[in-house]
Amino acid sequence: MNAITHHIPDTMIAAYVSGNLPHPFAMVVAAHISLCAECSASLGAHQAVGGALLERSDNVAVSSGMKTDLMAMLDTPIRSEPIFDAKGIFPSPVMEALKGKPPRWKTLGMGVKQSILTEVGGGSVRLIYIPAGQAVPDHSHSGLELTLVLQGSFSDETGRFGVGDVEIGDENLEHTPIADAGDACICLAATDAPLQFSSFLPRLLQPIFRI
Repeated sequence: MNAITHHIPDTMIAAYVSGNLPHPFAMVVAAHISLCAECSASLGAHQAVGGALLERSDNVAVSSGMKTDLMAMLDTPIRSEPIFDAKGIFPSPVMEALKGKPPRWKTLGMGVKQSILTEVGGGSVRLIYIPAGQAVPDHSHSGLELTLVLQGSFSDETGRFGVGDVEIGDENLEHTPIADAGDACICLAATDAPLQFSSFLPRLLQPIFRI
């Protein structure tokens, strides 16, 4: 495996630790951290800082009613959700979204396939399968897009992205990702707004494919 060279920005890891990162992006960050020792160390540093700040914060008095309600909640059995380990190329956060099952691929044409994992409000997370040598239609972004490579690699106007690398696209990025030679490129992609395709046919099919 090639060394990871495209990481999650430190500010985004801080937002992830504080719980302020929207769910679609949080899944990509969690998956990347599970593959990247450097960002895992950064996560630990932010968690340590957060713990230290909590220890230094002043105590806040609460009502007896709140204490009673809290103790009642602690006494209520909680149904635990199944936890799925990493499997093959898919990190644990992806297997959680898949409920331990293989992706359900739907073709987008030209060998490109997708499997939508979640759709929350205007945001979504999906797996994208791109055959070697195949391009994703030229597009720009009306919001933010995080793309994590799980298998193979792709290249675009900004460089090459291999396994574990994350590309961050925003309103300033217009690109045509092309899967490199070798294994098909499989990515985990999160967006908070629809993509903006340059050509007519992808725009026509966009509502059907929900991208």
